[in-house]
Amino acid sequence: MKAANLAVLFVIELIALGAVGAYGFTRDVPTALSLLLGFIGLAVMITAWALLGSPRARYKTSGAARVVFEVLWFGAGAAALALMGAYVWAVAFAALCVVSKGLAVAWDQ
Repeated sequence: MKAANLAVLFVIELIALGAVGAYGFTRDVPTALSLLLGFIGLAVMITAWALLGSPRARYKTSGAARVVFEVLWFGAGAAALALMGAYVWAVAFAALCVVSKGLAVAWDQ
């Protein structure tokens, strides 16, 4: 079960990243601007994860700071899904994040 939860954690990280990128790429604006929005969204998410969220992050977060970071990071993915009109997917994604992250804390992952 613990190994399966680690896989789920990885998948929800990818979903959050993909949702933010997709939100930027699918805006109803000129193509150059939608590309810019998509790549900026991805760059911000990747940079934040590299600096604060990854196991080898330069500035490791813990405790309340880690909770705030993860709520904002995974919340950005859920918000992007909701802003694209995928409300059911946004709620399902948020619920999956809460359950998986809760298990990760309980199992000290």
